[in-house]
Amino acid sequence: MCGIVGLFLKDKALEPQLGALLTDMLETMTDRGPDSAGIAIYGAGQGGTAKMTVQSGRPEADFASLAEDLSAALKTDVTVRAVDTHAVLHLPADLTGAARTALADLRPGLRVMSDGERIEIFKEVGLPKDVVARFDLATMSGSHGIGHTRMATESAVTTHGAHPYSTGADQCLVHNGSLSNHNNLRRKLRAAGMRIDSENDTEVGAAYLSWRMREGASLGAALDSALTDLDGFFTFVVGTRDGFGVVRDPIACKPAVMAETDRYVAFGSEYRALVGLPDIEAARVWEPEPATVYFWSH
Repeated sequence: MCGIVGLFLKDKALEPQLGALLTDMLETMTDRGPDSAGIAIYGAGQGGTAKMTVQSGRPEADFASLAEDLSAALKTDVTVRAVDTHAVLHLPADLTGAARTALADLRPGLRVMSDGERIEIFKEVGLPKDVVARFDLATMSGSHGIGHTRMATESAVTTHGAHPYSTGADQCLVHNGSLSNHNNLRRKLRAAGMRIDSENDTEVGAAYLSWRMREGASLGAALDSALTDLDGFFTFVVGTRDGFGVVRDPIACKPAVMAETDRYVAFGSEYRALVGLPDIEAARVWEPEPATVYFWSH
């Protein structure tokens, strides 16, 4: 099962409503994935500054002096904004690698969810309505975002087993389906220097796309090559700093529907995820074709 939602805003006037619109879409997909949920929001960025989202199983202890400790380790100012079990760190963009190394020593229990100029990822175990309430998603603004409600099949019900997965700066992926060659591909990608922290097949899909883009491919080209290199059934929705992409495998047995107006492009596993969007009755609505890459960018 699993439920996927995505919203790419063309109209800047809608940006303050992004979180609220995604909240409604995500909650509607609860019966497709009741065990955990996650969201990636692309908000405002500042050149030269990166956001790094981290998650902790004991946030009060881990976040208490994190800004001071990491600032001292990196010899620069780092700010920390705690959001329930997650925190968003703001630091110089050229120090994200050093920050990961420092965090492994300073707070070994922390997990890095994402880094980049604009992306923030929040995910936890629980019903989608409870997860979005914990992170106050409805108040968040941005230009685009993707989300996922999970019914676990490939790995345990844990925070790190939830989607989205991010394996490159400002990149993330949500997935409905099952990849059959993820074990072999994981070994190859790790040998190529890609960071893969879980045994989840979706993280392998994310790392594959990040690797292809690291090698010079556009997102569209990376998604196109995934149709050849990835075995199994999958619907992918991908976020990048400026864009939003969709692809389904050649058999396309996993449900998907899209809607487009002059104000937004939306994706849902089912049409009912889209019914609360502005002027949805006037949208062009269609089912994305098998083995076809769709992409929009600002």
